[in-house]
Amino acid sequence: MKTIKIFLTLIIGMATLSCNDYLERYPLDSPAAETFLRTEAELDLAVTGVYNTLWFKPIDNGPFALSLDYASDIGWDRNGSALQELGKGIATPDNSFTKSFWDTFYRGIGRANYILSRAEPLAEIVPAEKYKRQMAEIRFLRAYYYSYLNELFGGVPLLTQPTLLSESQVPRNSKAEVTDFIISELQAIKQDLPAQPGAANKGRVSKGAALALLSRVALYNQKWETAAQAAEELMDSKTYQLHPNYGELFMYAGQNSPEIILAAQFLKGTSVHSTARQFYSRIALGHSNKIPVEALVDSYEMTDGLQIDDSPQFNPAKPFTDRDPRLGYTVVLPQSTFIGYVFETHPDSLTTLNVATGKRVQNTEATHAYASFSGYLWRKYADPGDKDDRDNSELDIILFRYAEALLNYAEAKIEMNQIDQSVYDAINAVRTRPSVNMPAIAPGKTQTELRYIVRRERKYELAGEGLRLFDIRRWNIAEKAMKGKLLGRVQNAFLSNAPDIDENGTPSYDNVANADKMRVIEIRLFDRNRDLLWPIPRIELETNTALEQNPNY
Repeated sequence: MKTIKIFLTLIIGMATLSCNDYLERYPLDSPAAETFLRTEAELDLAVTGVYNTLWFKPIDNGPFALSLDYASDIGWDRNGSALQELGKGIATPDNSFTKSFWDTFYRGIGRANYILSRAEPLAEIVPAEKYKRQMAEIRFLRAYYYSYLNELFGGVPLLTQPTLLSESQVPRNSKAEVTDFIISELQAIKQDLPAQPGAANKGRVSKGAALALLSRVALYNQKWETAAQAAEELMDSKTYQLHPNYGELFMYAGQNSPEIILAAQFLKGTSVHSTARQFYSRIALGHSNKIPVEALVDSYEMTDGLQIDDSPQFNPAKPFTDRDPRLGYTVVLPQSTFIGYVFETHPDSLTTLNVATGKRVQNTEATHAYASFSGYLWRKYADPGDKDDRDNSELDIILFRYAEALLNYAEAKIEMNQIDQSVYDAINAVRTRPSVNMPAIAPGKTQTELRYIVRRERKYELAGEGLRLFDIRRWNIAEKAMKGKLLGRVQNAFLSNAPDIDENGTPSYDNVANADKMRVIEIRLFDRNRDLLWPIPRIELETNTALEQNPNY
């Protein structure tokens, strides 16, 4: 059982800061602003209301933290949705997916600002340690929500007080200004947060979460020293450790892992998600509509530590043999068992094995028009425990984990050219964890070699967790990785030979003899002068004329 108590969303009309119809609206089903937030119990409720934004599900009842990978170079959304428009490079300022991020995170920021503006008298009522912790939690969450807005839209209005309608004509702050605010907030509050929240407060913010977010934001904005120091402080705390079983980490069995720094908490009766429905195979009564693609599968190394185009181990007739185990833990591969059945998308495989009964049954993966378009499915977060209630998963979604902090540290040190044994140790801890056991990176690498090693390692380790879009943008590889044909497997065969894999781990199929037989899922556009940022929603520009749109939208 999860121990965190989750309440219904707290609605405070005057607190919402998006320049739209939420401003100055008084609640009909919650305490009025004039009388609310006068007791310790009300503060508890208000703080929980700020956490509720972590339940945000922008599409198909799926958690926001995972959704961005479906519009990156490693994934796809089949539903003809606003998210698919982003992946295809045809989004406009009317895109509903981008608008939902703007609205939801500003709503969370508004709640945070409201509490911070009114909570000071409660310092005389609430025990001192608890009060400091709760104020730090709120400031963390506000910084976290700003981090998404800042990275996705590239500089947004930085509002830290409740804003009245008469004050709503607010220009954008620069991305650098918002970044500096986030960093200063996290540095200020980290000491007021517990090393760990404890079992009774599972899912609440810890000092480790503040350090993890600090490291991530600094890394994304090339503040290498700050990123490395934050990650190193987290590492030196000895509070977290890598989970030995990589695949288990993303299942119910891994929810209490010491690797998890912060996760969005779900619980039946309060908030659930439909990840199982979206990820499951058709034969397991899923929709198979949020899927990984061939370019992800082909990027994973062989167990000798070489790319498939360099390794003598690679056999095109058995392409999934002797691969980095994280491939099979992340992606459902043909001929592997998934939710009780052998998964196979070859069109001639009209029957498949029911593992429990040992009998062959009709294989809808080969015949259903809406089975996986790529030939692969996501295994991360597709827990078999949800098979009888696919729309009501209470599987927690990881927001920060220790492996990311290790890779943040390594990347920041590499970019500063401060390469020492600690850099190798951080990368190799991730590569060589039990259940992965990939060869350690040998010392003596150049800065350039290590730069590409850590980039590839982030792809292998973090695929399917919602961070890929940020990485390909900040490394300036998004145009190459995204533009052109999005490909699935050859439907009735394997690739005749390995594609060329570049230094970032991105495949090219120009050299593959039967590449013309690969399934073309869609053809994507990418304008580097536009698509590195999302469009500001049109309604925001119309209601707040001080805003300026991002270029070329």
